[in-house]
Amino acid sequence: MTLPPRTTRIPRAADAPGPRGPRTQPPAEDAQEGTQRRGLAARIHLGRAFHAESGSYFLLLGTTLFLVVFGLVMVLSSSSIDSFVAGGGFFGIFLKQGMFALIGVPLMLLVSLVPPMFWKRWAWVLLLAASAVQLLVFGPMGVKVGENIGWIRIAGTTFQPAELIKVGLVIWLAFILARKRHLLRTWPHILIPVLPVAGGSVGLVALGGDLGTVIIMASIVLGALFFAGIPIGKLTLMLTIGSVLAVLMTVISDSRMRRVTEFLTGQCDYAGGCWQSTHGLYALAAGGVFGVGLGNSKAKWMWLPEADNDYIFAIIGEELGLIGAIVVILLFVVLAIGFIRVIRANTDTFARVATGAVMTWIIVQAFVNIAVVLNLLPVLGVPLPFVSSGGSSLVTTLVAMGIVLGFARRPTTEESPDVIPAVIGMRS
Repeated sequence: MTLPPRTTRIPRAADAPGPRGPRTQPPAEDAQEGTQRRGLAARIHLGRAFHAESGSYFLLLGTTLFLVVFGLVMVLSSSSIDSFVAGGGFFGIFLKQGMFALIGVPLMLLVSLVPPMFWKRWAWVLLLAASAVQLLVFGPMGVKVGENIGWIRIAGTTFQPAELIKVGLVIWLAFILARKRHLLRTWPHILIPVLPVAGGSVGLVALGGDLGTVIIMASIVLGALFFAGIPIGKLTLMLTIGSVLAVLMTVISDSRMRRVTEFLTGQCDYAGGCWQSTHGLYALAAGGVFGVGLGNSKAKWMWLPEADNDYIFAIIGEELGLIGAIVVILLFVVLAIGFIRVIRANTDTFARVATGAVMTWIIVQAFVNIAVVLNLLPVLGVPLPFVSSGGSSLVTTLVAMGIVLGFARRPTTEESPDVIPAVIGMRS
């Protein structure tokens, strides 16, 4: 009896008699397959940047991207005249800001993929390196603006190292406070090493005279301590001491003392020291409820200094009216809600403290900027996050958002929820 064949495989050319060697694809097919694999890997890697396990990720990402795009539109509108007068054409400042946005947004997505262990491992190095860069402002590379020395010039572009220190402070404070989370009820463990290290970094910026940036950095420190579970009484005492130091920093500067005195008394030279604040209010008043229309601002025609930077909120109010101004404020409220959701979703102290510090940074800075424009605070020279022109501020703030987006994408659960006191709703 004849048995049927065990296989019906179709003979291939490689089965022919003769010497055998490794089977290889033709060069063209090999190259095509390699290209397809690289393209697939690129798509997978890009897809990871938008993969998330929580809605907070998309809430924060969408709001941030909207603010950045909105900021570019307002920078174009508010800076066109100043840019043209300076010889850069109508689009000079806008194109520069757009370049920084093209750098910052991909960097934010890339940073969001970095695991928390990386930040913990390099926390000390990042803060010390940022502080070392800040020292450059006191050398030949330093650039003085008014009475403040806070910028360095690199390849024709000015950069503010204090923005790097903000990011370094966020990571370092989260790392230190997470390691000492069980010991933060006593003053020695609260102050050491936070006071000498963080205080030294903030002090370097204070030496340059930038009171506005110092206030934001101090708020980062206090915010980190709050979300680490420091008792309210101790935080209140630290806030009081910080306020006294801010007053001393104001008293030793004639220009700052003059601005504060004019703000408190209401008696100032409207053609001199109060020119900026006065015309900021004029711009807001001119906008009414619905605004004069995008691009139709009159204040930007050399009437309002720093129209594209510190006082861009005044241009928003003038061109988009009360409604546009309220929308911007609500966007920052949405950001705050997103931050709080991330904090509640994470049980790891490092993630909670870092997210809380970034939230304090962005929300306090937005509040200070808007309060200055509304003449509720004296002029401090603080930009509106994501919206004002300024490359160093935009890029570093986007990097900070990238760190938070990493926690929002995949909430960390390295610790039990009862390791630290609840900072949203209940504190022991």
